[in-house]
Amino acid sequence: MNLSNLHPADGSKQSNNFRRGRGHASGNGKTAGKGHKGQKARSGRPRIGFEGGQMPLFRRLPKRGFTNINTKEIVAINVSALDKFEDGAEVTIESLMDMGIVKNPRDGVKIIGNGEVTKKLSVKVTAFSETAKAKIEAAGGTCEVE
Repeated sequence: MNLSNLHPADGSKQSNNFRRGRGHASGNGKTAGKGHKGQKARSGRPRIGFEGGQMPLFRRLPKRGFTNINTKEIVAINVSALDKFEDGAEVTIESLMDMGIVKNPRDGVKIIGNGEVTKKLSVKVTAFSETAKAKIEAAGGTCEVE
């Protein structure tokens, strides 16, 4: 070790530029920006949402139902959006992302039957509605579930 590779310990340097408690000229002297006395001026402030012993808002509001942890978030795409592809193209989730039709596929992509498709496409996505499948196959394309 030498002077050229000395550095402060991890976490010891603060990211903001205020140096608290360094006199009145700093703007954070004397009370160091905490005001005068009171619970918020001392160490060990109460947790977020604490209302001084009053029943907190998150406990006063009624809770309804439950959140299913196994639910899947499927992105729906209209059949009409597939007309951007060339005739005979293979449509996958990756190709939909490349074309900018889908930004974030989340848990999957489902094709729904809104609009018309005029091109013969080979579509491979997570799910299809019955009308979308019928329209793609009527145009001469194929539907395959990934």
